[in-house]
Amino acid sequence: MAPPWYLCRALLPALALTLLGLASAAGPRRTPALELAQELAEELWSAGLPGDLPELEPECRSLLAAFAEGSAELTGCLGRRARPVRLCQGCHGHYRRLLAQYGSIARAVGNSSESHNCAKSILTSDRLQIVVTLSEFFNETWEAANCANCLKNNSEGLSNSTEEFLDLFNKSLTCFEHNLQGQAIDLSPNNYTEVCKNCNETYTKLNDLYNYLQRMNRQGGESAHSAHLCIDVEDAMNITRKLWSRTFNCSLPCSDTVPVIAVSSFILFLPIVFYLSSFLHSKQKKRILILPKRIQSNANLVNIQEKYS
Repeated sequence: MAPPWYLCRALLPALALTLLGLASAAGPRRTPALELAQELAEELWSAGLPGDLPELEPECRSLLAAFAEGSAELTGCLGRRARPVRLCQGCHGHYRRLLAQYGSIARAVGNSSESHNCAKSILTSDRLQIVVTLSEFFNETWEAANCANCLKNNSEGLSNSTEEFLDLFNKSLTCFEHNLQGQAIDLSPNNYTEVCKNCNETYTKLNDLYNYLQRMNRQGGESAHSAHLCIDVEDAMNITRKLWSRTFNCSLPCSDTVPVIAVSSFILFLPIVFYLSSFLHSKQKKRILILPKRIQSNANLVNIQEKYS
């Protein structure tokens, strides 16, 4: 049986290159046969390479093109939102679509027709496995960023707690900017009193919410990255804390100040209490000798006798 027409077209460039190589290797001493081979190679090469070799069925090629386009969009989204980090909130739609596109390719593995087996042709037909490698890279990046902790269960949008945190974060930055308007840029850290005073309430709420989300995440998570919130929330909190403490030199009042002072005072007074109790206890143990009345009367009698003797 004759091979398919597209295989013949695919072999023509290879044959042309081979003939050109033989002709060039012969050097200046070319025989009529080699000249004929060179002319034939030039004619084959002039026919041009076939545009898109039909190695894939149209359906499989469409799936591959969709995955390539989704990969490019997701890569661009990750790069644009790398600093400041906004990966989870800005790229979750691209990532969800890419998962669906990869799933469409992988589901084709069960097709009965060998020619329509897109999964085998696209995913496992070569050693490099570009599509699989790209998919694993995006999955590992998404898991390392812990974006699932910021999204709803179906990953269609941000969770309520994340939206609340980002809202407080934006309010904090707005407060910082508003209280710095009209001030000199070269202010010393001690002169940011307006920021520390007017933004203290908003920053306190933001910090408390972040600590609460951390505690809840540690209690409910069992994965390797369970100790971390999503990278968007962590980066936003790090930025705010650096501005608050380093740039503005503000301090957050500790809510446990009274218990700490009470415990510290108790510890400081422990040595005094110890030495005082030891002194009183030892004084009580001292024996005070008291002469009985009978002994005293005998002693008086002896003194009288000695006096009149």
